[in-house]
Amino acid sequence: MTVTSISSDNGRQKPLKLNWLSVIFFAIVHLSVLLTPWFFSWSALGVTLFLHWLFGSIGICLGYHRLLSHRSLEVPKWLEYIIASIGVLALQGGPIFWVAGHRLHHAYTEDIEKDPYSARRGFWWSHMLWLFYPRPEFFEYDRYQRYAPDLARDRVYRWLDRYYLLLQLPLGLLLYALGGWSFIVYGMCLRAVLLWHSTWFINSVTHVWGYRTFEVNDNSRNLWWAAILTYGEGWHNNHHAHPNVAKAGWRWWEYDPTWWAIAVLKMFGLAKKVVMPPVQIT
Repeated sequence: MTVTSISSDNGRQKPLKLNWLSVIFFAIVHLSVLLTPWFFSWSALGVTLFLHWLFGSIGICLGYHRLLSHRSLEVPKWLEYIIASIGVLALQGGPIFWVAGHRLHHAYTEDIEKDPYSARRGFWWSHMLWLFYPRPEFFEYDRYQRYAPDLARDRVYRWLDRYYLLLQLPLGLLLYALGGWSFIVYGMCLRAVLLWHSTWFINSVTHVWGYRTFEVNDNSRNLWWAAILTYGEGWHNNHHAHPNVAKAGWRWWEYDPTWWAIAVLKMFGLAKKVVMPPVQIT
Protein backbone atom coordinates (compact mmCIF):
# COMPACT_ATOMS: atom_id res chain seq x y z
CA MET A 1 0.00 0.00 0.00
CA THR A 2 1.39 3.41 -1.00
CA VAL A 3 0.27 6.50 0.87
CA THR A 4 1.19 9.88 -0.55
CA SER A 5 1.23 13.43 0.71
CA ILE A 6 1.80 16.79 -0.90
CA SER A 7 5.35 17.97 -0.40
CA SER A 8 5.37 21.38 1.25
CA ASP A 9 8.35 22.64 -0.69
CA ASN A 10 7.44 21.99 -4.33
CA GLY A 11 3.80 20.88 -4.27
CA ARG A 12 4.63 17.43 -5.66
CA GLN A 13 3.32 14.21 -4.15
CA LYS A 14 5.74 12.03 -2.26
CA PRO A 15 5.20 8.77 -0.35
CA LEU A 16 4.69 8.87 3.38
CA LYS A 17 6.90 6.61 5.46
CA LEU A 18 5.39 3.79 7.46
CA ASN A 19 6.39 4.12 11.11
CA TRP A 20 7.18 0.56 12.14
CA LEU A 21 7.50 1.52 15.79
CA SER A 22 3.85 2.62 15.79
CA VAL A 23 2.79 -0.51 13.92
CA ILE A 24 4.61 -2.78 16.39
CA PHE A 25 3.27 -0.92 19.43
CA PHE A 26 -0.38 -1.06 18.33
CA ALA A 27 0.05 -4.67 17.16
CA ILE A 28 1.42 -5.79 20.52
CA VAL A 29 -1.39 -4.14 22.48
CA HIS A 30 -4.03 -5.57 20.12
CA LEU A 31 -2.51 -9.06 20.28
CA SER A 32 -2.42 -8.92 24.06
CA VAL A 33 -6.21 -8.95 24.01
CA LEU A 34 -5.94 -12.62 22.97
CA LEU A 35 -4.83 -13.31 26.56
CA THR A 36 -8.16 -12.21 28.03
CA PRO A 37 -9.77 -15.71 28.21
CA TRP A 38 -6.92 -16.91 30.48
CA PHE A 39 -7.11 -13.88 32.79
CA PHE A 40 -10.87 -13.42 33.01
CA SER A 41 -12.59 -12.37 36.20
CA TRP A 42 -15.75 -10.40 36.71
CA SER A 43 -13.86 -7.78 38.69
CA ALA A 44 -11.35 -7.37 35.82
CA LEU A 45 -14.22 -6.91 33.37
CA GLY A 46 -15.71 -4.34 35.73
CA VAL A 47 -12.40 -2.47 35.82
CA THR A 48 -12.35 -2.44 32.00
CA LEU A 49 -15.83 -0.96 31.77
CA PHE A 50 -15.19 1.59 34.52
CA LEU A 51 -11.90 2.80 33.04
CA HIS A 52 -13.40 2.87 29.54
CA TRP A 53 -15.99 5.32 30.90
CA LEU A 54 -13.59 7.29 33.12
CA PHE A 55 -10.83 7.70 30.54
CA GLY A 56 -13.20 7.86 27.56
CA SER A 57 -16.13 9.99 28.68
CA ILE A 58 -14.45 12.14 31.34
CA GLY A 59 -10.87 12.20 30.10
CA ILE A 60 -11.27 12.32 26.31
CA CYS A 61 -14.83 13.41 25.51
CA LEU A 62 -15.27 15.95 28.30
CA GLY A 63 -11.64 16.85 28.92
CA TYR A 64 -9.60 16.73 25.73
CA HIS A 65 -12.55 17.41 23.45
CA ARG A 66 -15.27 19.65 24.85
CA LEU A 67 -13.21 21.42 27.52
CA LEU A 68 -9.74 21.84 26.01
CA SER A 69 -10.28 21.66 22.24
CA HIS A 70 -13.45 23.76 22.02
CA ARG A 71 -13.64 25.54 25.37
CA SER A 72 -17.34 24.70 25.56
CA LEU A 73 -17.26 25.24 29.32
CA GLU A 74 -15.00 26.52 32.05
CA VAL A 75 -13.99 24.71 35.23
CA PRO A 76 -11.53 25.70 37.98
CA LYS A 77 -7.95 25.27 36.82
CA TRP A 78 -7.23 22.55 39.40
CA LEU A 79 -10.17 20.54 38.09
CA GLU A 80 -9.15 21.16 34.49
CA TYR A 81 -5.73 19.68 35.23
CA ILE A 82 -7.28 16.63 36.89
CA ILE A 83 -9.62 15.99 33.96
CA ALA A 84 -6.77 16.47 31.48
CA SER A 85 -4.63 14.00 33.46
CA ILE A 86 -7.45 11.46 33.22
CA GLY A 87 -7.38 12.03 29.46
CA VAL A 88 -3.63 11.38 29.42
CA LEU A 89 -4.24 7.93 30.93
CA ALA A 90 -6.44 7.01 27.95
CA LEU A 91 -3.21 6.49 25.95
CA GLN A 92 -4.28 8.66 23.04
CA GLY A 93 -1.41 11.12 23.14
CA GLY A 94 -0.70 14.18 25.20
CA PRO A 95 -3.21 17.03 25.50
CA ILE A 96 -1.38 19.46 23.21
CA PHE A 97 -1.00 16.80 20.49
CA TRP A 98 -4.66 15.72 20.75
CA VAL A 99 -6.12 19.23 20.87
CA ALA A 100 -3.92 20.52 18.03
CA GLY A 101 -4.95 17.66 15.75
CA HIS A 102 -8.61 18.07 16.57
CA ARG A 103 -8.60 21.81 15.98
CA LEU A 104 -6.98 21.19 12.59
CA HIS A 105 -9.70 18.63 11.85
CA HIS A 106 -12.34 21.30 12.40
CA ALA A 107 -10.47 24.08 10.64
CA TYR A 108 -9.89 21.96 7.52
CA THR A 109 -12.48 19.19 7.79
CA GLU A 110 -11.87 16.43 5.24
CA ASP A 111 -9.13 18.40 3.46
CA ILE A 112 -6.78 15.70 2.20
CA GLU A 113 -3.63 17.52 3.31
CA LYS A 114 -4.59 19.73 6.24
CA ASP A 115 -6.98 17.45 8.15
CA PRO A 116 -4.80 14.92 10.03
CA TYR A 117 -7.44 12.17 9.72
CA SER A 118 -9.31 13.26 6.62
CA ALA A 119 -12.16 10.90 5.71
CA ARG A 120 -11.55 11.71 2.04
CA ARG A 121 -8.37 9.63 2.22
CA GLY A 122 -10.50 6.58 2.90
CA PHE A 123 -12.12 4.78 5.80
CA TRP A 124 -8.98 3.10 7.14
CA TRP A 125 -6.89 6.24 6.88
CA SER A 126 -9.32 8.22 9.03
CA HIS A 127 -9.77 5.30 11.40
CA MET A 128 -6.15 4.42 12.15
CA LEU A 129 -3.68 4.56 9.26
CA TRP A 130 -2.97 8.24 9.94
CA LEU A 131 -1.19 7.00 13.08
CA PHE A 132 0.98 4.58 11.10
CA TYR A 133 2.05 7.18 8.53
CA PRO A 134 2.78 10.13 10.84
CA ARG A 135 3.31 13.46 9.15
CA PRO A 136 5.78 15.80 10.86
CA GLU A 137 3.40 18.75 10.93
CA PHE A 138 0.97 16.71 13.03
CA PHE A 139 3.37 14.63 15.14
CA GLU A 140 6.43 16.80 15.87
CA TYR A 141 5.91 18.96 18.96
CA ASP A 142 7.63 22.07 17.58
CA ARG A 143 5.16 22.05 14.70
CA TYR A 144 1.85 20.87 16.17
CA GLN A 145 2.07 23.02 19.31
CA ARG A 146 1.36 26.13 17.24
CA TYR A 147 -2.22 24.89 16.75
CA ALA A 148 -2.84 24.79 20.51
CA PRO A 149 -0.93 27.85 21.77
CA ASP A 150 -3.16 28.27 24.82
CA LEU A 151 -2.06 24.85 26.09
CA ALA A 152 1.53 25.15 24.90
CA ARG A 153 1.98 28.25 27.09
CA ASP A 154 1.03 26.21 30.18
CA ARG A 155 3.91 24.28 31.76
CA VAL A 156 1.51 21.66 33.20
CA TYR A 157 0.21 20.81 29.74
CA ARG A 158 3.72 20.79 28.30
CA TRP A 159 4.72 18.30 31.00
CA LEU A 160 1.67 16.09 30.42
CA ASP A 161 2.27 16.19 26.68
CA ARG A 162 5.90 15.13 27.05
CA TYR A 163 5.44 12.40 29.66
CA TYR A 164 2.03 10.94 28.81
CA LEU A 165 3.59 7.53 28.09
CA LEU A 166 5.54 7.53 31.35
CA LEU A 167 2.31 8.17 33.25
CA GLN A 168 0.99 4.79 32.13
CA LEU A 169 3.48 3.17 34.55
CA PRO A 170 1.85 4.26 37.83
CA LEU A 171 -1.53 3.26 36.40
CA GLY A 172 -0.16 -0.19 35.55
CA LEU A 173 1.43 -0.57 38.98
CA LEU A 174 -1.82 0.41 40.69
CA LEU A 175 -3.83 -2.09 38.65
CA TYR A 176 -1.29 -4.83 39.35
CA ALA A 177 -1.42 -4.09 43.06
CA LEU A 178 -5.23 -4.26 43.03
CA GLY A 179 -5.73 -7.33 40.87
CA GLY A 180 -2.51 -8.72 39.44
CA TRP A 181 -2.05 -9.57 35.77
CA SER A 182 -5.78 -9.95 35.29
CA PHE A 183 -6.29 -6.23 35.94
CA ILE A 184 -3.32 -5.39 33.69
CA VAL A 185 -4.64 -7.42 30.73
CA TYR A 186 -8.18 -6.10 31.12
CA GLY A 187 -7.67 -2.64 32.58
CA MET A 188 -4.71 -1.66 30.41
CA CYS A 189 -4.72 -3.74 27.22
CA LEU A 190 -8.36 -4.59 26.54
CA ARG A 191 -9.52 -1.20 27.75
CA ALA A 192 -6.99 0.62 25.55
CA VAL A 193 -7.97 -1.30 22.42
CA LEU A 194 -11.70 -0.80 23.00
CA LEU A 195 -11.26 2.89 23.72
CA TRP A 196 -8.96 3.45 20.77
CA HIS A 197 -11.47 2.06 18.32
CA SER A 198 -14.35 3.83 20.01
CA THR A 199 -12.58 7.15 19.51
CA TRP A 200 -11.39 6.30 16.00
CA PHE A 201 -14.97 5.51 14.97
CA ILE A 202 -15.74 9.23 15.25
CA ASN A 203 -13.05 9.98 12.67
CA SER A 204 -14.21 7.22 10.33
CA VAL A 205 -17.78 5.93 10.55
CA THR A 206 -19.44 9.24 11.45
CA HIS A 207 -18.12 10.71 8.22
CA VAL A 208 -19.69 7.85 6.24
CA TRP A 209 -22.97 6.64 7.79
CA GLY A 210 -25.83 8.24 9.68
CA TYR A 211 -28.30 11.08 9.31
CA ARG A 212 -27.73 14.79 8.97
CA THR A 213 -29.63 17.35 11.01
CA PHE A 214 -27.60 20.26 9.69
CA GLU A 215 -26.33 20.98 6.20
CA VAL A 216 -22.63 21.65 6.68
CA ASN A 217 -19.70 21.72 4.26
CA ASP A 218 -18.51 18.23 5.13
CA ASN A 219 -19.90 14.71 5.38
CA SER A 220 -20.26 14.59 9.16
CA ARG A 221 -23.21 12.50 10.34
CA ASN A 222 -25.13 11.51 13.44
CA LEU A 223 -24.81 7.79 14.17
CA TRP A 224 -26.62 6.29 17.14
CA TRP A 225 -24.39 3.28 17.80
CA ALA A 226 -21.24 5.42 17.60
CA ALA A 227 -22.82 7.72 20.19
CA ILE A 228 -23.36 4.76 22.51
CA LEU A 229 -19.75 3.63 22.19
CA THR A 230 -18.36 7.14 22.68
CA TYR A 231 -20.60 8.56 25.39
CA GLY A 232 -22.36 10.98 23.06
CA GLU A 233 -19.66 11.90 20.55
CA GLY A 234 -21.43 10.05 17.73
CA TRP A 235 -23.81 12.96 17.13
CA HIS A 236 -21.06 14.26 14.91
CA ASN A 237 -23.15 16.31 12.51
CA ASN A 238 -24.55 18.29 15.43
CA HIS A 239 -21.01 18.85 16.62
CA HIS A 240 -19.61 19.99 13.28
CA ALA A 241 -22.48 22.43 12.83
CA HIS A 242 -21.85 23.96 16.27
CA PRO A 243 -18.45 22.73 17.52
CA ASN A 244 -18.26 24.95 20.61
CA VAL A 245 -21.58 23.72 22.06
CA ALA A 246 -21.15 21.57 25.17
CA LYS A 247 -24.02 19.24 24.25
CA ALA A 248 -23.49 16.75 21.43
CA GLY A 249 -26.96 15.22 21.61
CA TRP A 250 -29.59 17.87 20.91
CA ARG A 251 -32.78 15.85 20.71
CA TRP A 252 -34.15 14.27 23.88
CA TRP A 253 -33.34 10.77 22.64
CA GLU A 254 -29.81 11.55 21.45
CA TYR A 255 -27.87 9.72 24.15
CA ASP A 256 -25.09 11.91 25.56
CA PRO A 257 -23.80 10.80 28.98
CA THR A 258 -20.80 13.13 28.71
CA TRP A 259 -23.27 15.99 28.79
CA TRP A 260 -24.81 14.47 31.92
CA ALA A 261 -21.41 14.73 33.61
CA ILE A 262 -21.14 18.39 32.54
CA ALA A 263 -24.63 19.03 33.89
CA VAL A 264 -23.61 17.56 37.26
CA LEU A 265 -20.54 19.80 37.37
CA LYS A 266 -22.74 22.77 36.51
CA MET A 267 -25.22 21.84 39.24
CA PHE A 268 -22.42 21.94 41.84
CA GLY A 269 -21.06 25.22 40.49
CA LEU A 270 -17.91 23.63 39.05
CA ALA A 271 -18.77 24.23 35.39
CA LYS A 272 -19.48 27.75 34.19
CA LYS A 273 -19.92 29.49 30.85
CA VAL A 274 -21.39 26.28 29.47
CA VAL A 275 -22.21 26.87 25.79
CA MET A 276 -25.74 25.70 24.98
CA PRO A 277 -27.35 25.00 21.59
CA PRO A 278 -28.49 28.23 19.91
CA VAL A 279 -31.64 26.60 18.53
CA GLN A 280 -34.16 24.00 19.70
CA ILE A 281 -34.32 20.79 17.64
CA THR A 282 -37.40 18.59 17.98
